[in-house]
Amino acid sequence: MTASTPCLVNSSGPPSVGIDYTPAIAQGGGIGRYVRDLVAALAQIDTATSYRLFVAGVPPAVLPALPGPNFAWHPSRISGQNFARFWHRVRLLPPVERWTGPVALFHATDFVLPPTRPGAATLLTVHDLSFIRAPETASPRLKAYLDRVVPRSAARADHVLADSQATKDDLVALYGTPPDKITVLYSGVDPRFAPVTDAGALDAVRAKYNIGNAPYVLSVGTVQPRKNYVRLIEAMHALPGYHLVIVGGRGWLEGPIYRVAEAPGVQGRIHFAGYADDRDLPALYSAAHVFAFPSLYEGFGIPILEAMACGAPVVAANTSSLPEVAGDAALLIDPTDAGALAAALRRAAEDESLRARLRAGGFERAKAFTWRRAAEHLRAVYRRMLKSPDLL
Repeated sequence: MTASTPCLVNSSGPPSVGIDYTPAIAQGGGIGRYVRDLVAALAQIDTATSYRLFVAGVPPAVLPALPGPNFAWHPSRISGQNFARFWHRVRLLPPVERWTGPVALFHATDFVLPPTRPGAATLLTVHDLSFIRAPETASPRLKAYLDRVVPRSAARADHVLADSQATKDDLVALYGTPPDKITVLYSGVDPRFAPVTDAGALDAVRAKYNIGNAPYVLSVGTVQPRKNYVRLIEAMHALPGYHLVIVGGRGWLEGPIYRVAEAPGVQGRIHFAGYADDRDLPALYSAAHVFAFPSLYEGFGIPILEAMACGAPVVAANTSSLPEVAGDAALLIDPTDAGALAAALRRAAEDESLRARLRAGGFERAKAFTWRRAAEHLRAVYRRMLKSPDLL
């Protein structure tokens, strides 16, 4: 079977499920990580259901290996941007089944539900409503688009997945989505995130990202205002012996972040490492003296769990979903209070008994979130929506 040939399901077999896999191909971290790891875990627990992975804007020849034998690629050369333009602005393109073939259920994994044929069940994942809760941190163009299409998608969908209880609460409060229409599906942390103790591996990752030998605070996320990097950089004045390493690609409205990194007192101690290879992340977390995640708003916050699993003491914001993720295994601070952030970083860096408690608590906290558990939860949602005992 070629990638463009529909994988039709025998009517007597289990139902066919379509999944938008586009973020997993197009995005390195964030939602891309969520979709890749969730689908990989789904493939481990379900070898019977026919899964059709829709991918926008990718030629079949460059697609990676399929996650399982019951998965099939259904790509389109039409870009995601053009799909958005024609599906959600001028409403011209045919439904997604034009590419997936008939499906009993289509799962839209990235905020926006495409048109589907009548009779198909629809599931929508909404990761966060940061473009409403923290509008000043959003790209104006993207915000305008999301403000139009996300509430419409949430209203159309038969069911909605939220990354956290905080996001579910926002959907209810801001869109009036009925609570019983929303299921909270927590993310996981991959088992490869574990302490790296090999000195050679730790030295190699420092050299690769030009970090040097100084102890460092690590933060992971796209360089954009919502990550609160300006205050984090300013807080580094309280840790004169430490460097700050920010791992993440360039985002939007990032000019002030780069400018504050050149201020006297921190200049030369702030490293923008860019997007890091996934294989390097466990060593980057393990070599960090402290992990900082003072984001103004998050739908979940996978990097917190990855850092905990690698043994890094965590300082995080006390807003949105982050207390759900961190529990009592991190120092939680008001992200708008630069003084509180600086004090917490200093404590996490210098108080050895606190560091030991945070490390021990972090290991236990990370164990509570697994992709297998997330996949089992997702499969249960599929089964309920399809009322199908065959989806086992």
